[in-house]
Amino acid sequence: MTHPMLTVTPEVADALAEGRPVVALESTIISHGMPYPQNVAMATEVEGIVREHGAVPATIAVLDGTPRIGLSPEDLELLASHGDVTKVSVRDLPYVVARRLHGATTVAATMRLAALAGIKVFVTGGLGGVHRGAQQTFDISADLTELGQTDVAVVSAGVKSILDIGLTLETLETLGVPVLVDGSDEFPSFYSRSSGHAAPMRVDGPEQVAAVMRAKWDLGLGGGVVVAHPIPVEDEIPAAEIGGIIDQALADMDALGIHGKEATPYLLGRIVEITGGASLTANIALVRANARLGAAIAAAYAG
Repeated sequence: MTHPMLTVTPEVADALAEGRPVVALESTIISHGMPYPQNVAMATEVEGIVREHGAVPATIAVLDGTPRIGLSPEDLELLASHGDVTKVSVRDLPYVVARRLHGATTVAATMRLAALAGIKVFVTGGLGGVHRGAQQTFDISADLTELGQTDVAVVSAGVKSILDIGLTLETLETLGVPVLVDGSDEFPSFYSRSSGHAAPMRVDGPEQVAAVMRAKWDLGLGGGVVVAHPIPVEDEIPAAEIGGIIDQALADMDALGIHGKEATPYLLGRIVEITGGASLTANIALVRANARLGAAIAAAYAG
């Protein structure tokens, strides 16, 4: 049963009631991950891809303090262009709801709201994780905490390459989160198909992913499943190329004293500037590919 504080669109509500596949989509990528108008075009296109591949899209956000499961075109436009949309992780949800604000949900918050709605598959671009230098700063994304406790499978292009991928994988192991890599023996790194880290567990195709999801939750093992889907070959920025660009963006961020929840939006935007837009093109391409896989996983799980 859907949580009473949620507002669910009729399309999503009907699909959930009938056991048809539904795919959750985050909204931070719209408000804080891409510039306007590419962000609203991307959001609209990704919803279309999910529908074309047999599932119902449910973009999640908080509008006027109400958690919304499924958005209208006007809602997407608001998130993409409104200047006062809060970036909302799980800790921020009570404040944004109580103050009746607009909020774009991160991976963690989207997972939590998707689970409250009864949605088991969620598609995003890249996962948060352990930030570089976290041994001193303790800057670790709430995405990892949520994956350790919320029963949702998250399809991404791996951990964002601006993070410490090795420490992130170690943390996911500690939290008991299965990390599946679709079709590859190496864990991807967002813009790149390679990371230098082996795939913790390889799967090939949506049926195998759905089988792992069923086995985990049927065993009573709570928490999420990471499904890492490497960016298509033709769209990747090789790891050797993007590595120096990330180092420059990190140095620029440190010089400006930016940290905490503002770090990731700054870094992604700075990388777009340094690459002359190539990283934005890659980001959009990987989200498209993830949407196709996520819809197929949702259909396999529902079946």
